Amino acid sequence: MREGTTMDESRYLDLAHRTFKRILDAFDDVDIEDADAESAGDVITIAWKDGSRCVVNTQRPVRQVWLAGGDRAWHFDWDERSERWLDDKGSGTELCETIETIARTKGVEIAIAR
Repeated sequence: MREGTTMDESRYLDLAHRTFKRILDAFDDVDIEDADAESAGDVITIAWKDGSRCVVNTQRPVRQVWLAGGDRAWHFDWDERSERWLDDKGSGTELCETIETIARTKGVEIAIAR
């Protein structure tokens, strides 16, 4: 969480799980041949048509959500002000927007509800 504040685990898990549901819901109308998103516990695996994968998972000890895809990895902190998961590097990169961008590079259009 940004700005030096701490978040208790129940709030963190609630925010992460709500975000995971929105991500999974965004793939409901996508042809399974183009992309498939599956959840197992605190991990979402997105399999793309070209055989590549993205993994979204919680990191409870540091209260972050991590995204890995291709040769990149991002760590996102919850930002209370904007109510979004923002890259911990301070670049302003947002989790759901990053997944949408990756999807577009794979030829898949999704819109993750905010």
